[in-house]
Amino acid sequence: MADKNADSPAPSSSNTGSQKPTQSNTGGLRGVRTTSLFRAVNFELFVKPNKAVMAFGLVAITGCVAYIGYMHAMKENKADELVYEQYRPDGSTEWTKTKRSKWD
Repeated sequence: MADKNADSPAPSSSNTGSQKPTQSNTGGLRGVRTTSLFRAVNFELFVKPNKAVMAFGLVAITGCVAYIGYMHAMKENKADELVYEQYRPDGSTEWTKTKRSKWD
């Protein structure tokens, strides 16, 4: 045991002491001095990325956009097929599509 300690170099005075991490090796804004308000408002800048939460958020946003697109498509399809029942003076009825302008 004594031989192993003798072979290892003695710590130099320049290596002792605490070294402050620089901004480049702390990862983003975690090393920068900020106020509590800034950290509370910009929470996502100071936490480690979580892959599961990012995947869930991506699926949720994609689903919302797809649903809005689906609703828009259904509205356009119904506008094209809008049919109403027209009553004539003699009491008969006729199914008629809405009249559309040439400008539409």
